[in-house]
Amino acid sequence: MNKKKIKYSAITRKLMTLSALLMFAWAVLVALVVQVGILICGTFIWHGDEMLYRPLRFVEDNIVWILPVTVLSGCIVIFYIVLRKALRYLDEITFEAEKLADPNAKPVHLSDELKGIQDELNSVREESIRNSALAKDSEQRKNDLVVYLAHDLKTPLTSVIGYLSLLKDEQELSAETRSKYTGIALEKAERLEELVNEFFEITRFNLSRITLEYQTIDLTFMLEQLLSEFAPILERKNLSGKLSAQEKIMLKCDPDKMSRVFDNLLRNAVNYSYKNTEIEIIARTDDHFVYIAFINKGATIPADKLERIFEQFFRLDSSRSTNSGGAGLGLAIAKQITELHGGKITAKSQNELTAFTVKLPRG
Repeated sequence: MNKKKIKYSAITRKLMTLSALLMFAWAVLVALVVQVGILICGTFIWHGDEMLYRPLRFVEDNIVWILPVTVLSGCIVIFYIVLRKALRYLDEITFEAEKLADPNAKPVHLSDELKGIQDELNSVREESIRNSALAKDSEQRKNDLVVYLAHDLKTPLTSVIGYLSLLKDEQELSAETRSKYTGIALEKAERLEELVNEFFEITRFNLSRITLEYQTIDLTFMLEQLLSEFAPILERKNLSGKLSAQEKIMLKCDPDKMSRVFDNLLRNAVNYSYKNTEIEIIARTDDHFVYIAFINKGATIPADKLERIFEQFFRLDSSRSTNSGGAGLGLAIAKQITELHGGKITAKSQNELTAFTVKLPRG
């Protein structure tokens, strides 16, 4: 059975090396002192009544055990000193590490010898604080979103019940009025369906991992089909759609997932376009990439919101109108799917023109 190789930190290696060097130096020093002592003592003629004769004679007669005991004693003292230093470092690190979970604590400060560990601990502390703040912000936005959606669900549901009750109770309604009430009830029911789908979207986005199944597709045809499917929505909002693309652009991708990206981008353009304007989809290629841009005319997106527009649960429309804007997941999902394809999605907004551009490898 192979034993796991032990890895030592820089400070541990430094202390071990220091211990070995000090012990070796002590042993050499003791040996030198003995040799020098023997040489010096050999130059004199000693008499039994002299003060140093007896202790020196004792050392000479017992040098076999005095020498190793002296060396060993010194090594023990050196080991204790180094161990004490190591434990002081450990206490210092332990005390400072206790502050890592406290966002209000000062940054970790250790001895100069521990600067590398100090930098690593501060990096971990900053990352932990940042992740904690992001998690808290994400949870708060998600909770707010649930409250918003719960409120928004109630509004169309109340309308549906109200108009259906009128249709049931008022038997003398004219055909025109009955048709109007039916249309309103249907419109509110469709909005209710959209909101319910957004709840499922939140669950899928957070609990599932997207996997890709690649196929080679005609991108131009996919975009033409997308505009065709959106024709009733565009007409209802007094908008028009235009596709500018060469006859056939072949792209290797997951068609279902990429269709979802384009659907989200076009739906976003519809929600934030001025009435009686045109939404343009432009597709072009170079040797390595395909570029698909969705351009609409609407209120310019402020720079601070543009930076956050791909965050999940972020809503551009802070008034959370029940008639526009979704769960704040469409663009986040579009970004995730695009990046899984090895691509990139960007947004620009100026002079009341907003463009979302998807860049994908041709495959």
